[in-house]
Amino acid sequence: MNSDAPQNILARIVQSPFPRLRALLDGMEPGAPAIDMTVGEPRHAPPEFVARVIKEHEAEFAKYPPINGIHELRQSIARWLDQRYGLGGRLDAERNVHILCGSREGLFSAVAPALDRRSAHANPAVLIPNPFYQVYIAAALTCRAEPVFLPATVESGFLPDLDRLEADRALLERTRAFYLCSPSNPQGAVATPDYLRRAIGFARRHDFMLLADECYSEVYAEHPPPGALEIAAETGSFANVAVFNSLSKRSNLPGLRSGFVAGDGDFLSRLSQYRNVMAPQMPLPVQWASAAVWADEAHVGPSRRLYAEKFRLAQELLGNRFGNPIPGGGFFLWLDTSPFGGGEAAAVRLWKRCGVKVLPGAYLSQKDALGGDPGAAYVRVALVHDLKTTREALDRLRNALSE
Repeated sequence: MNSDAPQNILARIVQSPFPRLRALLDGMEPGAPAIDMTVGEPRHAPPEFVARVIKEHEAEFAKYPPINGIHELRQSIARWLDQRYGLGGRLDAERNVHILCGSREGLFSAVAPALDRRSAHANPAVLIPNPFYQVYIAAALTCRAEPVFLPATVESGFLPDLDRLEADRALLERTRAFYLCSPSNPQGAVATPDYLRRAIGFARRHDFMLLADECYSEVYAEHPPPGALEIAAETGSFANVAVFNSLSKRSNLPGLRSGFVAGDGDFLSRLSQYRNVMAPQMPLPVQWASAAVWADEAHVGPSRRLYAEKFRLAQELLGNRFGNPIPGGGFFLWLDTSPFGGGEAAAVRLWKRCGVKVLPGAYLSQKDALGGDPGAAYVRVALVHDLKTTREALDRLRNALSE
């Protein structure tokens, strides 16, 4: 585990991977018409009724929205969570659900109340899977907490090694939050019920918040990934658990900026107070549209099946040459390109030879104290295009990395 001081990693870590990629490829011409496979921006059709619902409520753009969201939206989210995870009606829409302008701002905002809910520590820690989503780092550093990176490698099933974490009692005692992403970005690993049960147990025994990023929960090839709320509900309590999700991936609506956090009611009350003075409010017409989208499952299945078809295509074209191309969830390929010099070298090669733009894994990860980097050997490939474009991109990738 790396415990680099916050001031030393601020400039190196809190930056988007996409400007880094632009700098890497600057001045290089693509070897064919470009196909961008870098951004996890869904391009399947969103529900057609969204624009109609917004239009119906357009007069409400003139009103300040409540920070916690309208009852109808919280109720729609609570009902969806109950149906999806079998919560047995334990989730109170008023106490256990809070809306967000996209899950990202909630994931960022969560660290401050996570620190505030316990007595101060000279060096509070925020645990972060490595590779990671950059907002986790930004949140920890903004709150002057130490980001501690937990390697999520092929040896640990692309999730943090809980055996290794359990052995570090001193770290657990100063931990105030643990970001856990399942299905994970970028690897697509899914935490099992036993894994989630154990992580929740750590959070409760050491009294920190488990911040479960489940944005890819509805994109999966075969089995619905389990969720942290469903495991917490087994105990009759959502204590120490906060789950984040949104409509971006489930419903192909990244531009709607509509998400939620659900779980520990005491924590959400603290988060609400914090967000009430600094966070954006979701416009009321967007809230009404969001309530309708969470209530509708008809549009979700076709999109999921299209992703599954693209992963079958990846299996057909790439086989297991770069590692298993079919993750448990999410829509990324996490390809081991170490035979070609690692992720950066492979990204340059693909761009120059065939015009396929991919993201080096090192731009999503951090070196450990010994100089090892769990993302350096990989590239992330977002399967967000239509089938024809996806086939063309994967065919070019295969040919460019076949020599």
